[in-house]
Amino acid sequence: MKVILLQDVKSLGKKGEVVEVSEGYARNMLFKKKLGIEATNAALNDLKLQNKHDEKVAQENLEAAQAFAKEMEDWKVETTIKTGEGGRTFGSVSTKEIAEATKKQYGKEIDKKKIVLEDPIRALGTYEVKVKLHPQVTATLRVHVSEGK
Repeated sequence: MKVILLQDVKSLGKKGEVVEVSEGYARNMLFKKKLGIEATNAALNDLKLQNKHDEKVAQENLEAAQAFAKEMEDWKVETTIKTGEGGRTFGSVSTKEIAEATKKQYGKEIDKKKIVLEDPIRALGTYEVKVKLHPQVTATLRVHVSEGK
C-alpha cells in the first residue's frame, strides 16, 4: 500500500515522501497515529500543490534575504564600549548590543543569534561582523566601536 508520510518516521522516510508499506502496518500504525495518509490521486495532487507552494515560499525568502544583505552592505553601526585610563576597555561588545544598535539606528531588527562573532569585540575600531540571514545568505555588517562613558 502506498502512503504519504505526514511526519518523519524513523527507518521509513521523511515528511512528504510516498512510501510503500504493508497494509496492516499502514492501517494499524501510520493511520492511527496520524503519521501518514493513503496515497490516493487527490492526496498525491494535494502533495504536489503543497510542494510547489513550499518551493515558492522558500524562493521568496531567499530573495528577501539577498535584498536585505545588499541593503546591509552600506550600513555602519555605531556602538560604544566603556574605557578607562590609557584607552583600556572594560568588557566587550555583545551580539545583543549590536542588534539593539542596528534597530535604533536603522529601524530594522536583526536576531542576535544570527550575528556571528568569531571573537568578542574588546577594542576600539571598526569591525566586519557576519550576519547569517538565511542558510544560503550571509551578509557583512560594519560595526564601529567608539569610546563610551
